[in-house]
Amino acid sequence: MFSTFSSDAHIFLVYVRFGPGLGGIGSVLVERGTPGFSIGAPRAFMSDEEWCELSFTDCRIPAENVLLGPGGFKQQMAGFNVERLGQYRAFAGLWPLCLCGGARLRGDTRTIRPAIVRIPGLQWKFADMAIKLDSAQLLLYRAAANADRGLPSAYETAVAKAACNQTGFEVSSEAVQVMGALGYSRETLVEYCMRRTRGWMIAAARSKC
Repeated sequence: MFSTFSSDAHIFLVYVRFGPGLGGIGSVLVERGTPGFSIGAPRAFMSDEEWCELSFTDCRIPAENVLLGPGGFKQQMAGFNVERLGQYRAFAGLWPLCLCGGARLRGDTRTIRPAIVRIPGLQWKFADMAIKLDSAQLLLYRAAANADRGLPSAYETAVAKAACNQTGFEVSSEAVQVMGALGYSRETLVEYCMRRTRGWMIAAARSKC
């Protein structure tokens, strides 16, 4: 369930159980068109990304497609720490759009005078947003910088991920609020940022320290 972009994928990484317990979990590569492997109709997330339900019925995987055998789950999850850092670094590119775009567009709309951005209540909002963004980004940089001799720390990655998730949604939601109806419309990108950040609060949520 909820396999993003599965409507277009040709190779699927699938976790499988070789035996009982956590030590019995490994992973295999399943190619599109493998007998017994079927892909359901595309559905859409709130972010407009598509996903499909994947089904396996008497689906046999050749030995050469076994990526990690029993006990490989922890090894593979450790690799996801690298993926998370990359994802959230790219994701952080949306934040300045929410902060600067919200401030700029709030003052540039035809119905609102530019002087409104000088209202102390709005300035406080932007200041709080900037503090949260800088704090989350520094946690992300810490996890990346301390991984210069190996895989990122599970603890530092999990902390950075949680901070980026919460900050991204709070700031994008605040930007929508500041911009009013314009922020809620699809004429600007802040509503897209809010939908995307909300999805990342769910995706890969089970980070372990």
